[in-house]
Amino acid sequence: MFYLSLIEHTLQLPPYLFNRPLDEAITEQLKSLFLDKVIANLGLCISVYDIRSIKGGFVFPGEGSSTYTVEFRLIMFRPFVGEVIVAKLKECDARGLRLSLGFFEDIYVPEVHLPTKSHFECYPNNRHRGRWIWNFGGAAQSEEPQDEEPQFVIDGSDRIKFRVHSVSYPSIPLEQPEDSKPFAPMLIIGTLDSDGLGPVSWWEEAEMLEEES
Repeated sequence: MFYLSLIEHTLQLPPYLFNRPLDEAITEQLKSLFLDKVIANLGLCISVYDIRSIKGGFVFPGEGSSTYTVEFRLIMFRPFVGEVIVAKLKECDARGLRLSLGFFEDIYVPEVHLPTKSHFECYPNNRHRGRWIWNFGGAAQSEEPQDEEPQFVIDGSDRIKFRVHSVSYPSIPLEQPEDSKPFAPMLIIGTLDSDGLGPVSWWEEAEMLEEES
């Protein structure tokens, strides 16, 4: 999930940082450039881990900043395909779920990756919002569920285990419709359609049902 990435970058150190120790000033500038930013194919920058080397320090004509070439390591968040992660529900609609890790929220579980025989139940006052319900071993969405069939709800009250299905880095769109979602430079698609995935309480309840049967 977390990796160290070695990067070389040429940066300018502004004059207001000249009175600080060089390592400290460079670290401050690296944080402003990379912290909470997504680097394509590397992931989301969580922290500056260390600085390996600093070269340069030139002040070019007409500039007040000094220029350095820095080799450093960043702590990056980049989950691998197949990894199981625990998250919280941020929102859901008829298209699926959106999950959050707190520091990263562009995690989506589309309808096709929800447990088989799941269906969406709208709230009475909002047809665009609701909750997903899994009919455990029971009827499909198009069928009438029987009263005795156990149903498991995704309502945001519990932590959710998901498996990473894909990680992508979309290109920045030239134009974006007004009603579209904010652009996400890193997108994780997850799945809940496997044993042990979904709200953690599901499997505690399932074990209880098996013991009772």
